[in-house]
Amino acid sequence: MHPLLHIKNLSLHFQQGKSQTVAVQDISITVNRGEIVAVVGESGSGKSVTALSILKLLPSPPAIYTNGEILFSVNEEGPVDLLRLNYSQLQKIRGKEIGMIFQEPMTSLNPVKQVGDQVQEVILIHQNVSKEIAAQNTIKLFRECGITEPGKIYKRYPHQISGGQKQRVMIAMAMSCNPALLIADEPTTALDVTVQKKILLLIKNLRGTHNMGVLYITHDLALVYEIADRIVVMNRGVIVEEGLTTSIFNHPKQPYTKALLACRPALYPKGTRLPVVEDFLNGNNITPFLKVRETLQATNENLISFNNIIEVKNVVVKYAGRRNLLGTVTQFNKAVDDVSFDVRQGETIGLVGESGCGKTTLGRAIAGLIKLSSGEITFRGQNIANIPAEEMRRLRKKIQVIFQDPYSSLNPRMSVGTAIEEPMMIHKIGNSENERRQKVMDLLSKVQLKPEHYNRYPHEFSGGQRQRICIARALALNPEFLICDESVSALDVSVQAQILNLLNDLKAEFNFSSIFISHDLAVVRYVSDRIIVMYNGKIIETGTADELYYHPQSNYTKALINALPQVKLAGL
Repeated sequence: MHPLLHIKNLSLHFQQGKSQTVAVQDISITVNRGEIVAVVGESGSGKSVTALSILKLLPSPPAIYTNGEILFSVNEEGPVDLLRLNYSQLQKIRGKEIGMIFQEPMTSLNPVKQVGDQVQEVILIHQNVSKEIAAQNTIKLFRECGITEPGKIYKRYPHQISGGQKQRVMIAMAMSCNPALLIADEPTTALDVTVQKKILLLIKNLRGTHNMGVLYITHDLALVYEIADRIVVMNRGVIVEEGLTTSIFNHPKQPYTKALLACRPALYPKGTRLPVVEDFLNGNNITPFLKVRETLQATNENLISFNNIIEVKNVVVKYAGRRNLLGTVTQFNKAVDDVSFDVRQGETIGLVGESGCGKTTLGRAIAGLIKLSSGEITFRGQNIANIPAEEMRRLRKKIQVIFQDPYSSLNPRMSVGTAIEEPMMIHKIGNSENERRQKVMDLLSKVQLKPEHYNRYPHEFSGGQRQRICIARALALNPEFLICDESVSALDVSVQAQILNLLNDLKAEFNFSSIFISHDLAVVRYVSDRIIVMYNGKIIETGTADELYYHPQSNYTKALINALPQVKLAGL
């Protein structure tokens, strides 16, 4: 029996002028029917390039296949080499025999077409059925993929449904023609942990129901612990380790594999310093990371005073819901519903909950980016909820935000040095251009970048580096209060560890207070002093980080914790 998919000695590079960049080098991967194979690695490891190569979705040039075959066995006639097929031959396989779930559903779905029509279109292309039958099959697929009220979702546009629903629509589209092979490229990145767990279980169940092979691409090794049969670990375009899932987790052989397992904050007490990939690759002793660093813990505790820097009192933020024919609002939706809490000087408050719970809205309201419907927000005793715009502009110097997506929050036409220096010029910090430039250089060094990066542009940096640039820009004004909004949610686990270590170091140096917003309770527990859990705009539980994480009271908090990947540090 031939394997369903056999990537055999594949090598690929990208041509840029006269230079070449090797993307993957002599890799071989097999996937059998009814098997889930996970390909794991950091950004730039070559895993997504490998997935896109299977259906030749990379533009060529610049992508050039220098060696290898991609053999696909869809029937008893034997395997065909997908790399040798022409466009029309590939079109018969794309979507029908091989389905693909892309990483970002919002950019993969057409924003001007109803989601039902988009799935129905795939069925009509590959199956000889009427529009009525295609519509019925689409609704059936939505139901099979766990979409509630599939008839209503069918008629909605992508912007009208949640991230989890969009991902389910993409899965329905990929499954619409009952493919033999499903390629899932980072299908749960940046989704809530509860939605993430549901998507993983859905893919596992669909595998069993349809006896299809699955190639699952991810940067989080712990994520595939419960669903993958075999794991392939990639780094810098080559396969460094592969084997059965139990073998990889219980007896990892390569330092890089051990690093991917060990860098997760869930494994360490608050106050420790997280290990990063370089610690393993350089052969450093990681024993200090497995013990509480008493000096750092004591330093963090001493930073907190009993003086409140922020007080949130009975805050309500409402959005217009329904309107009548005259445009008058007849119903409001409460994004934040009567929320009260305070933040002490030097304290980090974790704000956790699923998408739509109101945590980001609350963070933006504190930063003055959203107006309150009612309530008060005081900063050092001054009510900032409804102060004049000019006064709020001056106050922004003291309250800064690090946004979730560093690329969209940086001007692509502005060098990173200018981007960091711009707020200093606006708020008249520094007596001269040379003085401001020197401060920018110092900030770049503090966030582990180099002074020569000053003149480079955002697209020349990795995701983790761009996030460090945003942190440097936020610190340029010496803020007293920092709001981190999902600032590590979409990063590789090792890059995430670097950013969390950096935030801890900078907090000790600058003594700022902060709110850390995330859907991941493990990350929030590691970085926070106290945690607030939100659901449907309300606070449903609050407590110290360890108390809430290890002894949750509400069923909702327990569900958030149970949805986290549960993996032990075996074999390290």
